[in-house]
Amino acid sequence: MAEKKSYKGCKTALMLTGGGARAAYQVGVLKAIARFMPRNHGIPFPIICGTSAGAINATTIACYASCFHLGVRKLEWIWNNLHTGQIYHSTAGEVFGHIIAGFFSNFQSPHATLKSYSLLNNEPLRELLNQVVDFKRIDVNIINNYLSSIAITASSYSCGDSISFYQADKSIEPWQRAKRRGEQCQLTTEHLMASSSIPFIFSPVRINQKFYGDGSVNQLSPLSPPIHLGAERIFIVGVEQPEQEVPLNHYPINLAKFPAPTFATVAGHLMDTVFAETMNSDLERLQRINHTVQLIDESKRDSQTSLRNIDTLLINPSENFNRIAQQHYGELNWPLRLLLRFMGATKDAESSLTSYILFEQNYCKRLIQVGFEDAMEKEQEIREFLAI
Repeated sequence: MAEKKSYKGCKTALMLTGGGARAAYQVGVLKAIARFMPRNHGIPFPIICGTSAGAINATTIACYASCFHLGVRKLEWIWNNLHTGQIYHSTAGEVFGHIIAGFFSNFQSPHATLKSYSLLNNEPLRELLNQVVDFKRIDVNIINNYLSSIAITASSYSCGDSISFYQADKSIEPWQRAKRRGEQCQLTTEHLMASSSIPFIFSPVRINQKFYGDGSVNQLSPLSPPIHLGAERIFIVGVEQPEQEVPLNHYPINLAKFPAPTFATVAGHLMDTVFAETMNSDLERLQRINHTVQLIDESKRDSQTSLRNIDTLLINPSENFNRIAQQHYGELNWPLRLLLRFMGATKDAESSLTSYILFEQNYCKRLIQVGFEDAMEKEQEIREFLAI
């Protein structure tokens, strides 16, 4: 058997964004990339960064950095066999009991409230992560040069900063910039729980006496972690939906009769903004910096500026996940459908909220397939970018 290949010295980073159940799409993209590589190779991304649900995918892949194919198969198996009840409580007693408990907690003394309540209870996710993620493997892969570093980003409710918890060798120094910083640590399940704790949907998570929530919130510069970890190329898998043309007859002639947005519509819009818009802004900023670097004489770049050119490749879905979610809406337990209906998210509603919380295997399998097909269509571009 041929010796496994490590990627020591490679400066390519993998960036997996947030998006709840939409993160299944990322698995499909990684599955396609695995097709491009020999089975005995390590991961082609020695620098791995993830946020929210993307943080869970990133950590799982990092645990199997010595064998990329094995890591992708592990990740695909998890998503292919996923049920909503493995992410958050979904039975009638659990759903409504959690909401009622949260309601009555508002009448307690602030000093008596030991837990922050939310719309859904994602305690099952903690149990799942404890079962499937072996954090000890991360250090082993770093020592054996299969992995350079991994960063998981969460948002601090204490100071409002974006905190990137990272695990790497001692050569990587902590960093601090406006509203963001990197803290070296040993990653645990709690870091993943914090990074994926969508505001209002899931409860904040306490780490070292401070509370954290979803990493996409307050993440003004999502490309900052891989850049500070030394990346020269960043491969990004996003979940931004393709633009849709709205027909003119979609709007009523009398705008006064146009229905007001429901709570679910507003919530879905906010989640779309949090998970996608900052990435687009950061990519534009990076392109301007790259252009500035090119204007500086190559022999003087190191002495005159700390800026460097960083190439990026972004893969986003070609299909609309909201429509796919509508097709699988009935697979949710009736208490969840009732809760969504109360919020204004029905099977035919325009809200994207359902596409974020629909952790059912048929829906996830479909997103994986979309990701796989999108990456296969860009095979040549991906091969050239990753030099594989």
